[in-house]
Amino acid sequence: MARTGRRPGQTETREQILGAARNQFGERGDEGTTIRGIAAEAGVNPALIHHFFGSKEQVFAAALELPIDPTEVLSTILDGPREEIGARVLRLFLGLWREPDTRKPFLALVRSVSTNESAALILRQFVERVMMTRVADALGVPALRLNALMAHIVGLAMARYIVGVEPIASADEDEIVAVIAPVIQHYIDD
Repeated sequence: MARTGRRPGQTETREQILGAARNQFGERGDEGTTIRGIAAEAGVNPALIHHFFGSKEQVFAAALELPIDPTEVLSTILDGPREEIGARVLRLFLGLWREPDTRKPFLALVRSVSTNESAALILRQFVERVMMTRVADALGVPALRLNALMAHIVGLAMARYIVGVEPIASADEDEIVAVIAPVIQHYIDD
């Protein structure tokens, strides 16, 4: 049974929670992992997890060291005019890949999911449950179209930032948005 009350050492407790979350997500996947399960393994009250991280999605992002907050991605996609979603999404991801602090964790994530089936399963479940389902419901867009949108953006990131295919690797971000945002928008509108 989880201990109640505050534990000494905020950083140590946070790291224990993250370790338990990594174990839980690794063993049970995103769908089978719960805040209560993480708390039980870490020996803390579930309220402490909410205090440190907020939602299960935020625990996931911290545990896997995702360089983005899923709620920010969702608000970027959903907040603002529908006809500008393509440009907003593209600018968000170009910005994340441009910055070294966020690019390094993305590179590590790409490498781990491409070589580790467990990591791929966890990320896939998370993307499907948190991102695709919510965006599809909010926008009334079929999941297949959102998967195609995501594949397009991942392909762009691979060509531009990992493989370095020219001229896309050195193109100005505004040029890329001008060329690719209409295609991204097509996935939403058509």
